[in-house]
Amino acid sequence: MGASYRWHDPLAEQPSFAAQLQATLNAIPAYTWYKLASGTLAFVNERSGDYLGLPLDHPLRHGGATDAAWDSHVFIIHPDDREVARQTWAECLRTESAGEASFRIRNARGEYHWFIVRTEPLRASDGTLLYWVGISFDIETQKQAEFHLTEGQRLAQSGSWAFGASGFDFWSPQLFEIHGLKPGKPPNIQEYLALVHPEDRDFVALEIGRMLAGNSAFDFTKRIVRPDGLVRHVRCVGVPSPSGQGLVGTGIDVTEQEHLNAALRKSERELRQILDFTPQFIGVFGSRRERLYINQIALDYLGKTRDEWLDGSPGDVVHPDDSGIVQSRWDRAVLDSAPFEIEVRLRKRDGTFRWCFGRFNPVRDEEGRVLHWYVACTEIEDQKRAVAEQEQLTRALRKTEEEFRQILDLTPQFVTVLGSRRERLYINRVGLDYLGTTLERWREKEPRDEVHPDDVEQVLSLWKRALSDGRPFECEFRARRSDGAYRWLLARCNSVLDDDGQVLRWYIAFTDIEERKRAEEKLQQENAALREEINQASMFGQIIGSSEPLQKAVAEAYRVAQTDATVLVLGETGTGKELIARAIHKRSRRAAHAFIAVNCGTIPSALIASELFGHEKGAFTGATQRRLGRFEAANGGTVFLDEVGDLPPDAQIALLRVLQEREIERIGSDRPIPVNVRVLAATHRDLSKLVNEGVFRRDLFYRLNVVPIKMPSLRERAGDIPLLVEYFLNGFARKGGKKFGRIDKGTIEFLQDYDWPGNVRELQNIIERAVILSDSDTFSVDEGWLKREPQEIADIGPALNGALLAHEKEVIEIALAQSHGRVSGPAGAASRLGIPATTLDSKIKRLGIDKYRFKQADS
Repeated sequence: MGASYRWHDPLAEQPSFAAQLQATLNAIPAYTWYKLASGTLAFVNERSGDYLGLPLDHPLRHGGATDAAWDSHVFIIHPDDREVARQTWAECLRTESAGEASFRIRNARGEYHWFIVRTEPLRASDGTLLYWVGISFDIETQKQAEFHLTEGQRLAQSGSWAFGASGFDFWSPQLFEIHGLKPGKPPNIQEYLALVHPEDRDFVALEIGRMLAGNSAFDFTKRIVRPDGLVRHVRCVGVPSPSGQGLVGTGIDVTEQEHLNAALRKSERELRQILDFTPQFIGVFGSRRERLYINQIALDYLGKTRDEWLDGSPGDVVHPDDSGIVQSRWDRAVLDSAPFEIEVRLRKRDGTFRWCFGRFNPVRDEEGRVLHWYVACTEIEDQKRAVAEQEQLTRALRKTEEEFRQILDLTPQFVTVLGSRRERLYINRVGLDYLGTTLERWREKEPRDEVHPDDVEQVLSLWKRALSDGRPFECEFRARRSDGAYRWLLARCNSVLDDDGQVLRWYIAFTDIEERKRAEEKLQQENAALREEINQASMFGQIIGSSEPLQKAVAEAYRVAQTDATVLVLGETGTGKELIARAIHKRSRRAAHAFIAVNCGTIPSALIASELFGHEKGAFTGATQRRLGRFEAANGGTVFLDEVGDLPPDAQIALLRVLQEREIERIGSDRPIPVNVRVLAATHRDLSKLVNEGVFRRDLFYRLNVVPIKMPSLRERAGDIPLLVEYFLNGFARKGGKKFGRIDKGTIEFLQDYDWPGNVRELQNIIERAVILSDSDTFSVDEGWLKREPQEIADIGPALNGALLAHEKEVIEIALAQSHGRVSGPAGAASRLGIPATTLDSKIKRLGIDKYRFKQADS
């Protein structure tokens, strides 16, 4: 930024000047701010405030005075950069001139980003310094790119250079490091040649001369001798500069690669020595079948020297009857480059031909082209004889099997015989008739052709396991009969093993169980219907009522129960928030696992993290052993966080991690532990208000508030009070060994008129008290137990006050007469007067009105 600005607007002396400046800085899409002439930070624009994580009401967002900590605001600058920032700012204050510096600034998440920070003095028309105006540019991306480039060159052990007619114009720091030099001025040609190994120096000098003469690309590797005496191999790659003047390129330290190549050549020599003593015949051929190598064992077997074999042809060693087969397999292998096996007779040194088995495998380069063919050959003459003997035995076995098949055809059961790898061998006549096929067609089919599509995967899975362990098994599946219908079969699979425990055959007997399965399905349907009826009858456990607000909450809970969504249950104390949470868990897929409830408001702040997430032994004083938290204990199930609004800030952060990452960390451990837990939360507090007050995290609120369910207060569902009274009365009466013939009608009416600040829990306590104290078979509640707050009338003078009370009494009596003495309900006096029933009931008592006389008059 250039010279300091002068503000010529006459409003500069007016109080609105600062407001205009703030509006201007807020409109700039960058991080801007201003300081007072004394250097005190007075304002940051919205972008800067958001980056620093300042609250919306922070004075710096509005140009207000701030505390001493923000006068220097050094604490937001990276410790390594604070001295640079301090010196730059001190110079600006001393000279009252613009300044610029680069340093790292911490954001609201505690991360540091690189910024270029520029400041300008803003003066009045008379030259008086008004403010220091600053702008900051985030250069973190550029810094990261520079770091990655430098780090990449360091890790690759490479450096860059530029070469001109006068020698090297540039060497990167990595190039100095490779040559064992301190960074500085690039060496001249003579200094550079002095670093080259004496045996490579003439070659490099010639290359430099060629470079200077032709300005052409090059690629060569040389050795250098570093000042510390180490010899390194450096590959030099260069291309003409884009400007056409000189060359640019890289120097790569390839010492380890050169050492590896030398070791590889040594290993190849050693490998050949090993192959010479390998008891197998080993040969190596080129990609076009040219002979390259054969081990000593093979040469001794064939009675040839290495040169004789290299110059020979297949006809020298292969039996004449097999040479055509060998030629054909080679021709095909050269075309498709696929490995192959072959049995061939080879001439031994004594002139006899013996059967040998050869495996041919190609070795490919990175692009898939064949480089070599490796051949391993073994004499199998004895095995061939054994095979011939086995064939004779097999023929005898087949005869026995034929006799066995005749027996199976007369068996009334559906039987099949499979080979060791499940290949189809035989099916008896009953099976062919059942499936409506022939033996030949059955052998060509797969299980998918005959088994019901829904059962194929189960059958294949059982077969896969059976083929791996050879153990018998049973399974039930549906198979298609000859008429096209699917019927249930029970298959019993048994294996026949040889002397070594290997499977020879699988024998399978099938039984039609269609009638049994139908009976089982009918029973299952009846059981399912019965369970559904029970579930519908019980509704949501102990949540009693049929009012519209309650049914709305229950319907929402019923829909969300089958999902894993996070639910936030809202409502006043005593409305049954935990009951709805338990009901959601009971009807979820997690019902078989734990439901753990935690009241966040009753656990001390210092213990909440340990209670929820557990701790390691020694994590704090008194932690004598590892303890699992509630989330680990509920793994696979549900955690219910009651009064979640009372969570302290650190526990809020940990809970947010559970919801986002599905993992926890015990106190004293740095190892994350994955958890599979559904979170249900509840509160009677206004979380939105807590978020605005900064007491509750906004991001956590959004994570919890996925599916909010509001439990209505008892005032909102007064129509459910008779049902609740009957439910609690039956329970407490049974528990106390009492019986009640009826419920007093007046009791129900004034219970419905009461506003129930304690909701269902208060009603439950009142019913329990009445049951305990009652000695009659008529259930009633003392109206005096229900506390009401009287409505007071201001003292406006005895005469006027008396007149108002008389008029109010007259109006209420008229409404009671019209409603026949009923206070609440749609046709009650409270509805006619447009006031709450509880308020009207309080006025009736205070004015001494007998509401029962209006009921008697009606009768």
